[in-house]
Amino acid sequence: MDITRIEDRPRMSNAVVHKGVAYLSGVVGRKGESAGEQMQDALAEIDRILALVGTCRSNLLNATIWLADIADYDAMNAVWDEWVDKDNPPARATGQVPLARDKYRVEVIVTAAVP
Repeated sequence: MDITRIEDRPRMSNAVVHKGVAYLSGVVGRKGESAGEQMQDALAEIDRILALVGTCRSNLLNATIWLADIADYDAMNAVWDEWVDKDNPPARATGQVPLARDKYRVEVIVTAAVP
C-alpha cells in the first residue's frame, strides 16, 4: 500500500496522499482577528500544502468549513468566493462548532485529487 505523509508529526500529518487523493488536516487561520482574515490565512496555507503534494485548488473534491460563530458565514464566504476555482468548485459543507482555541474563528478541511 502506497501512502505518503506530508509534514508528519507524532500526533498528525498536514496531509496524507493515497491512491491519487490528498487528505488535508484541518487548517485554521492563525493570522488576524476576524473570520475573513483568518480564512485568507487558512486558504493560503491550504495552497501551500496542496503544492507540496503536487496539486492545486482546481483539483479540490470536497471542503468542510467549521466556523466558531455562524454569524461569520458571509465574511467567510466573501473570501472563499474570491479564492475558489469557479470552474471547478468542490462539494462543500459549512457548520458551526466550538474550535480548539477561542482565538480561532474558522477551520477548513479539504480533499483533492492529485494528478
